[in-house]
Amino acid sequence: MCGRYGAHLCSAQRWLDFQGDKNNGLAPLQIDFQLVPDGVEPGEGIAPLDVPAWRCDQAPDEGQEPCSCQDCALSCPPVVPPSEPPPPFRVGRVDGALLLGALLFASLALAFLLASLCRKGTGRAVLQPGGHRRRVGEGWQRLMERAFRRWGAAVAARPVPVLALALLAAGGLAAGLARLRLTTEPVELWSAPGSRARQEKEFHDRHFGPFLRTNQVIVTVPGRPGTAYHSVLLGTKNFSGVLAPDVLRALLELQEELAGTAAWAPAAGRNVTLRDVCYAPLNPGTPGTADCAVSSVTQYFQNNRSRLALRAWQQDGKPPGTVDWHDHLIYCVNSPLSFKDITALELSCMAEYGGPVFPYIALGGYPGSEYTEARALIVTYSLNNFPAGDPRLEWALSWERRFLEVLRDFQSRHRHLRVAFMAERSLEDELARTAAQDVPLFAASYLLVLLYIALALGEGTAWHRLLVESKVTLALGGIAVVLGAVLAAMGLLALLGVPSSLIIIEVVPFLVLAVGADNIFIFVQELQQSPREPGETREQQVGRVLARVAPSMVLCSLSETLCFLLGALSSMPAVRTFALTAALAVALDLALQLSAFVALVALDSRRQEAGRFDLCCCCGTGKGGTAGVGTGLLRPLLERYYTPVLLHPLVRPAVVLLFLFMACSGLFLLFHVSVGLDQELALPEDSYLLPYFSALNQYLAVGVPTYFVTTGGYNFSSESGTNAICSSAGCDADSLTQTIQLATRFPNVSYLAIPATSWVDDFLDWLNPMARCCRVHQSGEHKGDFCPSTSSDPSCAFGQCVKAVRRPTPDEFQRFLPWFLQDRPTLQCPKGGLGAYDTAVSMDSNGTILATRFMAYQRPLRTSQEYTAALRAARALAQRITGTLRAVPGTDPDFRVFPYTVTYVYYEQYLTVVYEGLVTLALCLVPTFAVSFLLLGMDARSSLATLLTIAMVLLGTVGCMALWAVPYNAVALINLVAAVGISVEFVSHITCAFARSRQPTQVARAKEATVTMGSKVVAGVAMTNLPGVAVLAFAKARLVRIFFFRLNLIVTLLGLAHGLAFLPVLLSYLGPKPQVPAGEDTPGDTVQGTALGLHNPHFGDKDRDRDRDKNRDKDKDKDKDK
Repeated sequence: MCGRYGAHLCSAQRWLDFQGDKNNGLAPLQIDFQLVPDGVEPGEGIAPLDVPAWRCDQAPDEGQEPCSCQDCALSCPPVVPPSEPPPPFRVGRVDGALLLGALLFASLALAFLLASLCRKGTGRAVLQPGGHRRRVGEGWQRLMERAFRRWGAAVAARPVPVLALALLAAGGLAAGLARLRLTTEPVELWSAPGSRARQEKEFHDRHFGPFLRTNQVIVTVPGRPGTAYHSVLLGTKNFSGVLAPDVLRALLELQEELAGTAAWAPAAGRNVTLRDVCYAPLNPGTPGTADCAVSSVTQYFQNNRSRLALRAWQQDGKPPGTVDWHDHLIYCVNSPLSFKDITALELSCMAEYGGPVFPYIALGGYPGSEYTEARALIVTYSLNNFPAGDPRLEWALSWERRFLEVLRDFQSRHRHLRVAFMAERSLEDELARTAAQDVPLFAASYLLVLLYIALALGEGTAWHRLLVESKVTLALGGIAVVLGAVLAAMGLLALLGVPSSLIIIEVVPFLVLAVGADNIFIFVQELQQSPREPGETREQQVGRVLARVAPSMVLCSLSETLCFLLGALSSMPAVRTFALTAALAVALDLALQLSAFVALVALDSRRQEAGRFDLCCCCGTGKGGTAGVGTGLLRPLLERYYTPVLLHPLVRPAVVLLFLFMACSGLFLLFHVSVGLDQELALPEDSYLLPYFSALNQYLAVGVPTYFVTTGGYNFSSESGTNAICSSAGCDADSLTQTIQLATRFPNVSYLAIPATSWVDDFLDWLNPMARCCRVHQSGEHKGDFCPSTSSDPSCAFGQCVKAVRRPTPDEFQRFLPWFLQDRPTLQCPKGGLGAYDTAVSMDSNGTILATRFMAYQRPLRTSQEYTAALRAARALAQRITGTLRAVPGTDPDFRVFPYTVTYVYYEQYLTVVYEGLVTLALCLVPTFAVSFLLLGMDARSSLATLLTIAMVLLGTVGCMALWAVPYNAVALINLVAAVGISVEFVSHITCAFARSRQPTQVARAKEATVTMGSKVVAGVAMTNLPGVAVLAFAKARLVRIFFFRLNLIVTLLGLAHGLAFLPVLLSYLGPKPQVPAGEDTPGDTVQGTALGLHNPHFGDKDRDRDRDKNRDKDKDKDKDK
């Protein structure tokens, strides 16, 4: 309304001057206005013009419209501010979750103490025969034991053929790794193909092309003071230290170097320059370097050094004086769409490529609208994006690689500047670099675990038999079995076309190693501690031992396999693929351990009995014999010191109360776990992207563009359809653009900062017959064709497209819209749609509109929580607009409006990740109970104890995530699913040993289970995990340190504590009553007890221990004789 002065510099005189300017396209002749100052009488014969004036929200006459809300704030309808997000749940001044957790703990603790004190009976635990369900369960257990006894003896009798078949099967499946496809694209990892965000992204890309590739530089000058500039025309302005001639010249130097640089594209066999890959909105066909869309403050001078150095005398200044780049910059940041400034320099504000540069894009860190006080200069190169497989994608990647090289060199040359930068490819490059750097670390972790297993499996009953009783070869074989299962699982999935990822390669081997190592220790140590019975062969001994331990192995592995299979129901591709791989790997590991590893144990037993050395079976002592029976170091400690204290009558209640407190604390902390993943966490601490993200969060004034996309089925050409979209006079108050504009008033709720640009509004202005934009040749060879605004052909003089200021008819709309979209903006017609809107409207060959988009800007978003909230708010806003537009006559019922920006596809998962995580983990717990119930002889109590303990481990893990700043996201969910599997290892073996125990009391059974199986769990699970996890603390990638080191350490320590402390105590209270097997007489013996525990929690049966010691002494005597 003020012409070249713009809104910011507008005054009454300037407004009137523009209204009377015959060059404004509206005034029929030149009109000069002279304002009469207050208190000054006009000259003789002069009468002041005193006519009625209307406010902008008033119509001057009937049948006319007032200004729209977009142009006049008074015309805007009253808007009820949207409700702020609900405050945190509190009761008075107390955190609501804390209060609930405290009340829950108090209730559970009171209920436990009352139940313990009020236990009925005399305290004497009587052995009673089991019921029908118990007898069925024991029959099933005996059937399994017989089957495994026969299977173990058969495998031990033919170890070599079994190993050959196992190797052939595993090797055949692992051969599928040749077809392994690693997924590194984050979209493919974390966004399901059928998700809403993916579907909307594909719709957008299909109609408008992929989102542009962004390459950005942020320049600051820390510590440099600003200066005040006194403009003779525009007043005094403060200029920051970064808006200085030397910095602007350095920026021009960088842009000139990038404009002239070339990058070699190996696949294309050619050099690639900026013009080959850049986005050139006004010359997309054959762009030159000057046509590339580069957003920079130097574009106000068209990237021209001479214009930056220009000075001129400003005669109409107050007072007259010299103007220079300062004045031009002040004007342009306030009127970025101007083709000529108001200074004597008479320079354009438009960029070299012909488009505008908005100050909120090129400048950052300024207070309010004081752009000259900006603390950062932002340069943005927009490149065309191409789908995967397009050879031009390699061109863009090559140029971006060269872009990063140039920036590093520029950074080293200009030490006084702080330069932060990134390319579109940067994040993926840094992740790949970090993964490559951490590969040796993961290898060292596996080697450390391997070394531990090799050393811990050996017996070492005597120094002279150390090399014979060593188990290094067996340990290597056991590890080979585990890794063979992992490779076979990945190979099979590769053959089936299921892609893998780096997170699977890093996590699944750890998980399966924990499962496999535990089974290895259980089997080998049980064999070491079970002397061969009189007349029993080696093969029969292996079968007998396998019959004792295989049910426990099957229980854990089957529970984990079903758990992971149910976890594969997740919609997240990375979680689903991980769960499938883990399930298949655990199942194959069980199969190989029951076959190949049993064969290896039989061969190792044969070697040991022959007195041959480990690792060198050709040599030996020549003294054979059966293996000695040893207990190891842990078992005596557990038996003599740990379990008597743990199961003491006064300690047991304290243990229960302590773990109840931990569970309730975990429940409270669960509400304080942050959801999301800030992209900085994925980067190593030495990444050049960290300063960039820091500068981005600190200085950027707006966020990424957000498009409101309309699908097909809407009639834009009808008057009602047009009015429901536009925002000028005569448009609906709740139109699309008006609704978005009103939402920007509340950026804290809508997360929108800049209203949407509207091609419909500009199209209507372009059709205005008072302008010279839309004209038609009236005669000559081009009759009926479009006449550009720059043409002076006489046949265009009276060839306006429409003859009055009105809405176009549907035919006019369809005919002139393509002309508008291809019309280049000029000084005579700045409303041309080329560059701004030619890619905003998708039409078919018949001119039917298939899709359109309206671009707004988000406010700066800094955390993943803000990105998620912005997505939620944008979808709610689009839903409201959809409802309004569907009410327009002729609109398809399936028509809709949806928001789209490049980040939505990554952050959509956080809308549902909490619910999906709860469902996934709940599904994982179901098979744990079901399998335990079946394999433990339909023992509901023990199965419930298992389920409760695993759930408490998960609850404690989530609580520790809040304490140790581990956010919850899909990566954390993968680790929590893995935590269920590891917890099963800590819990189920001990529960299985408790169910198998024939001790007369619950406390004695809990002690025997802890002693016999606890040592194996510590050695096989905890000590296998801890060395490998500890190494990850030194990983370069913070993602590895946070989600793999911290989470795995938490799970291992909590699993160990719950498995060796809480579970035995829980079983001593809630475990099934001691019962005799079916068919045996009911003994009359009773065991004296108390309400909270037994007076003497030691084993009630000492005879078996004495027999074991006698057998051990006999074996030693035999060895001496030999």
